[in-house]
Amino acid sequence: MKRFKEKTVVVTGGNKGIGLAIARRFGNEGARLAIASVESNVVEAARSLEDEGIAARGVVCDVTDKEAVRALYDEAEDAFGGVDISVQNAGIITIAKVENLTEQEWDSTMDVNTKGVFLCCQEAIARMRASGKGGRLINTASGQARDGFIYTPHYAASKFGVMGLTQSLAKEVALEGITVNAICPGIIQTDMWDYNDKVWGEMLGDYGPGELMASWVENNVPMKRPGSGADVAGLVTFLASADATYITGQTINVDGGLIMS
Repeated sequence: MKRFKEKTVVVTGGNKGIGLAIARRFGNEGARLAIASVESNVVEAARSLEDEGIAARGVVCDVTDKEAVRALYDEAEDAFGGVDISVQNAGIITIAKVENLTEQEWDSTMDVNTKGVFLCCQEAIARMRASGKGGRLINTASGQARDGFIYTPHYAASKFGVMGLTQSLAKEVALEGITVNAICPGIIQTDMWDYNDKVWGEMLGDYGPGELMASWVENNVPMKRPGSGADVAGLVTFLASADATYITGQTINVDGGLIMS
């Protein structure tokens, strides 16, 4: 089913993991994609999508830089036409005890995870307003927007911020045919999995490679399995579809039942 034929979609953090899975799902449903990352391999990721028959453009973009964000949306419009859907997915995490957490870690995490979402939403809304055709914004928060984990106060704060930003923007643009929603992925098996498993594992006990995350899933996820990028992509594409026109300002968990609130 080509639900997004002739639609232009921007996905930040689209070069790997959840972001690439989201981009691929949109592309397989007919969308034209501008995927962005601060990492240069985003260009290769876009080429891999093109090899699958998906119209894609890879753009190197620092989402904390307003001018770079503007250039990203300019490139999406120049390549494919007006932006219809924007997925704010770029994010970073570090793990540290509070006494070891540096100001630089705090600032960079808030800059990417919260300010970056704001700058992209700001630019996308301006384009959608100019077109008069409405649009869809989907912001990646985290299970930590519901329940802050130990040793990640900066990350939890940044993701709580995404949830508040989503609600405020949804109220502002509700009469303009623009919806704004957020998602809270739980334990998802992506590139970040190994880092989280290693560092939390070292800090929380004598865990071997892969043991901590497997234990968390077994003990805390009712479905007894980690999520995949495809699981998250299914929710994102639903929120971007015509079936979700009456859903806005919501933050929805996709976590196998890990957090039920």
